[in-house]
Amino acid sequence: MTYNLRKISYRPWRVSLLFTLLSFLFLFLILNMRGAAAQTMSNSQYTIRMGNLNSISGLGTGSGYRVSFTSGETAPGLYNTVTGANFKVRGGFQYIMSIIPFSFKIDNIFIDYGTIYPGSAFYRTNNLTVSTNSSKGYAVTVSENHPLRIPARGIDIPDTICDALHTCNTTTANTWNLPGTYGFGYRCDNTNGTDCDSQFLVDSYQYRPFAASPSAVTVMSATTAGRGKKSQITYKLNISNVQAAGLYTNVINFIATPTY
Repeated sequence: MTYNLRKISYRPWRVSLLFTLLSFLFLFLILNMRGAAAQTMSNSQYTIRMGNLNSISGLGTGSGYRVSFTSGETAPGLYNTVTGANFKVRGGFQYIMSIIPFSFKIDNIFIDYGTIYPGSAFYRTNNLTVSTNSSKGYAVTVSENHPLRIPARGIDIPDTICDALHTCNTTTANTWNLPGTYGFGYRCDNTNGTDCDSQFLVDSYQYRPFAASPSAVTVMSATTAGRGKKSQITYKLNISNVQAAGLYTNVINFIATPTY
């Protein structure tokens, strides 16, 4: 799933963030083999070749276990002749039989900073949660459509570049702790799992600015399947006393993609 984060309203310094859920399109190819007797089946979209049909298969259960099984496959493994740029076919003896559906959610899709004042940092948070059945894991990327802006006037709150001796950019987090360093940025903290970009784990002062769409930067990822992997995103805002008052907005895009 993808989320759009609409940021910051300004009245004297009133700021709000709004996330809009973009939807993921998951395409599942359902192969209806009812009545098929041949060992090679195909149509305009797929071809299935198999050494032989399974003689038995099923799911065994007990008080403390569940076991899936197949039997009769003479040549289990990766079918090297049935591959393409975007797919591979693996046959027999379940490579992976997962009961974890892919999902991505954000617990709060609207963040309102309320009235803010110059010279003090303001923080808001929300949580990203990912579950994936892919043995290769997943990645969540983030970007913004533009800096926090009063659209009618074209006035921006600049993205942070972190403290003077610890410059950060869209791909490199660094220290942002001085009260005289202004801008808008974010960090990621692990809640369940260890999936945040490791750059943020040095200490609690590590931040970076958002990349401008269509570019995007990975903020959270894993290389294995898992359920309920959760991270907290912190949004930090600090403005100077010369920042114009008004209603500032933008859109932050989170995109979660399973890896295969």
